[in-house]
Amino acid sequence: MSTTFIHDNFLLENKYAEELYHTYSKKQPIIDYHNHLPPQQIAEDAVFANIAKAWINGDHYKWRAMRTLGINEQYITGSASDKDKFMQWAKTVPYTMRNPLYHWTHLELARYFDIYDLLNENSAEKIYNETAEKLSLNEYSTRGLLKKVNAELVCTTEDPIDTLEHHKKLAASDFSVKVSTAFRPDKAILIGNAGYNDYINKLGEAAGAEINNYADLCTALRKRIEFFHQNGCRLCDHGLDQIYFEDFTENEISLIFWKKRENKELSSEEVLKFQSAVLLFLAETYHEFGWVQQFHLGALRNNNARMHRILGPDTGWDSIGDYPQAQKLSAFLNALDSKDKLAKTIIYNLNPADNEVMATMIGNFNDGSIRGKVQFGSGWWFLDQKDGMTKQLNALSNMGLISCFVGMLTDSRSFLSFPRHEYFRRILCNLLGDEIKRGELPADMEWIGKMVSDISYNNAKNYFDF
Repeated sequence: MSTTFIHDNFLLENKYAEELYHTYSKKQPIIDYHNHLPPQQIAEDAVFANIAKAWINGDHYKWRAMRTLGINEQYITGSASDKDKFMQWAKTVPYTMRNPLYHWTHLELARYFDIYDLLNENSAEKIYNETAEKLSLNEYSTRGLLKKVNAELVCTTEDPIDTLEHHKKLAASDFSVKVSTAFRPDKAILIGNAGYNDYINKLGEAAGAEINNYADLCTALRKRIEFFHQNGCRLCDHGLDQIYFEDFTENEISLIFWKKRENKELSSEEVLKFQSAVLLFLAETYHEFGWVQQFHLGALRNNNARMHRILGPDTGWDSIGDYPQAQKLSAFLNALDSKDKLAKTIIYNLNPADNEVMATMIGNFNDGSIRGKVQFGSGWWFLDQKDGMTKQLNALSNMGLISCFVGMLTDSRSFLSFPRHEYFRRILCNLLGDEIKRGELPADMEWIGKMVSDISYNNAKNYFDF
């Protein structure tokens, strides 16, 4: 076996795990059905000048680690040169042992750049220069990077007001990787947020209509769903603390929206009623269009008010929340199912204390109409690491059918993040291989291998209507 840290059997602890990964999983194409890649960079086939631009810019996972080590913000989001930022990241890497960043860093160096050296202060200069040289080659453009990891489809995430101009350009191109989009209308739902009325004005402009009342808002959102659908969109995504479900009347919602448009103060009860109404309207519309709806639940965002003022959202100041999830989520899904308007649904959980809640919730609404209609999504954000993914896989296995699982996604802004699919696949194969070794599963490699292939690729291929 190779003496390098990243080797062929990395994370694979026995012959069964090795066979499952190398025979049934490794060569499967990647369907990355949720990420935050900038479609403009794919459409323009952008080239990164150096690894800092491709790897550190926008990566709040790395930023949090660097801050914890005591590195000044100028080397993270500030004015330091790209090379200096990379050098500070290289200094940080040895301190990230047992954080998934350590594994991801070395997997990404290996898979994209064929670099198997450990990244640290001593190797940083050499690695910076070697990656810069390779990034100048055509095969390392954004499209080249996606081809390099055998991506078949990537699905970015756009606001309803987006023109989708870059997706249109990609659809008309000869790029072999399909690039689609997901509809993310949270700004239209969260009526208590600052700037809500300004956003509604922009939504009206995008829809080509003034939004003066709640009916106008629903019409505008439907128009944007139609526009996204016409441009290949087949799924939505919501990033919410929890599902909203309060009793309301149409008159109440109309009055609440009018009050907001008149810049009047809303009570917390009014906010929750309105958010419930819009979410239900959207969910019924998704069902009508045959979309998959995704809900990322449980993040406690923008905890550090001082740094949020300085740097804005999505810069590394979020954490796991401990919101109550079960009752409202059940009522929401039940309300849709009662009307036979429940779309295919994926629920992502950020609080591991709620894993079993989510794993059992999906069973309430898997009605036999579609294989794996309601899914417990892969561990995400703080949980897309070995322990978090294993706990999600175990909860789903114990209380549902892991064989129907649609597998991994990156949920990332980085073009170098796709080895997370490999990471997930190795963890999956090792979990199963270990149970075969212990006699908890039969050594039926053909059947278990088929299950691995399905989770790695086939289930997602069949679930999403692209």
